[in-house]
Amino acid sequence: MSNKNRSLNNLFRKKPIDDLVKEASSSGGLVRNLGAFQLVLLGIGAIIGGGVFVFTGTAAALHAGPAVTLSFALCGFICICAGLCYAEFASMLPVAGSSYTYAYATLGEFPAWLIGCSMVLAYFLAAASVANGWSSYFVGLLEYYDIYLPARWVHVTGEEIQQANGEVTYALFNLPAFLISSITMLVLYRGTRESAVINAIMVTIKMVVLFAFIFVGLTKIDFSNWVPFIPENNGKFGEFGVSGIVSGASILFLAFNGFDSVCTAAQETKNPQKNLPIGIIGAILVSTITYVLVGALLTGVVNYTELNTAQPIAIAAQKMGIPIFTILVKFGAVAAIASVVLVHQYAIIRMLYSMTKDGFLPSVFNKIHKKFHTPYISTVLIGLSMGVISATITLEKMVKMSTFFVLITIAVICFSTVYLRYKQPNLPRKFRCPFVPWVPIAAILAVLQILSSYSSAILLYAAMCLFASTLLYFYMSSRKIDF
Repeated sequence: MSNKNRSLNNLFRKKPIDDLVKEASSSGGLVRNLGAFQLVLLGIGAIIGGGVFVFTGTAAALHAGPAVTLSFALCGFICICAGLCYAEFASMLPVAGSSYTYAYATLGEFPAWLIGCSMVLAYFLAAASVANGWSSYFVGLLEYYDIYLPARWVHVTGEEIQQANGEVTYALFNLPAFLISSITMLVLYRGTRESAVINAIMVTIKMVVLFAFIFVGLTKIDFSNWVPFIPENNGKFGEFGVSGIVSGASILFLAFNGFDSVCTAAQETKNPQKNLPIGIIGAILVSTITYVLVGALLTGVVNYTELNTAQPIAIAAQKMGIPIFTILVKFGAVAAIASVVLVHQYAIIRMLYSMTKDGFLPSVFNKIHKKFHTPYISTVLIGLSMGVISATITLEKMVKMSTFFVLITIAVICFSTVYLRYKQPNLPRKFRCPFVPWVPIAAILAVLQILSSYSSAILLYAAMCLFASTLLYFYMSSRKIDF
């Protein structure tokens, strides 16, 4: 049979679940040392980060007003419904591939490839743009202590810089963005245990900061800022009113991006059938409650019309009149965003590891370091390439495309949960999503509602990426080794 015919015949060939169960019983050189608590922290590390510190203000000022809390709640509802589906899959197939592997087992090879490429792209774009944002917070923190870095080395390549004398120069390279990507790369290179410890420290810092903001903010609320709670729509879809809540959710979903990264740690988890569902649901619940509270306090302290800024929580801290608290918030933002870069890099590397084991990518991507037990070559490649991209390219316009791919993946996994429940009802499931098919269907409908608010440009860019992924599939599958 020719390679071309072979590729066409394998388009919807499913990976046998029995093979995946056997694969799950072996760590493949990875070390199982993560428990439920570490997985919850891993999930919080991926979820709570740049989104809440950066995009909450924009969502409130331009779309939802004080009802930004409802935008957060809508995102949380989708993630909880989807998280229950992911937890069911994770209890059946505790392997490192997450969405990619689940799609391979239920829908077939080609859909799995598209899901894998979509998630790698989504994580990469999100982490690179977040690293760029980390640079701004870090530079601002240094400037508070009168430490000033050369402007040409703290902005992306080619960005205009207005000098004090009126002269315009252009940036060369965003060095802090490159450094944070490189530092997280080195942490991941050293091993999962070390990464989990450092992530736990950063998660603790940012949660302390956010809870401090909540408790201090409770004493500074001006209730008049919540009136009207849902500002009247101004005649344009997505600008306040009910449609504004939906548009706000399309921005804020980036703040939830990463909950499925817990699944990518399956082959490094102790008792994964029990601990993975705890990690997934626990991380989503903690993050949703935190976000709703932060959104309520933010718009209660500062009128939503004043929040169209990249540092909304810092603005609110200044409004509280406690200077030291403003610095604490900026320090927490630095830790929060760094943890997101770390966990997103981790998820990409583990996704590539699974796709390589299935023969789609060169074997170099799953070479395990003899001492640190990590896929060290892919770790270095992803870390350095992410650093270069974040330091040279402005990615703000790509953030929504990243979220688009995450939403599509969530819808696919929810559909797959229903499909597999009815196709193979007797498969052992140590965790079962409740109220199937209604919970998955509710998530899919909510996802479609948010996707309806996306611009045609985003849809075009996404279609181009999927087309490129399709071409790459046929090229790689012609050289693929059967499992």
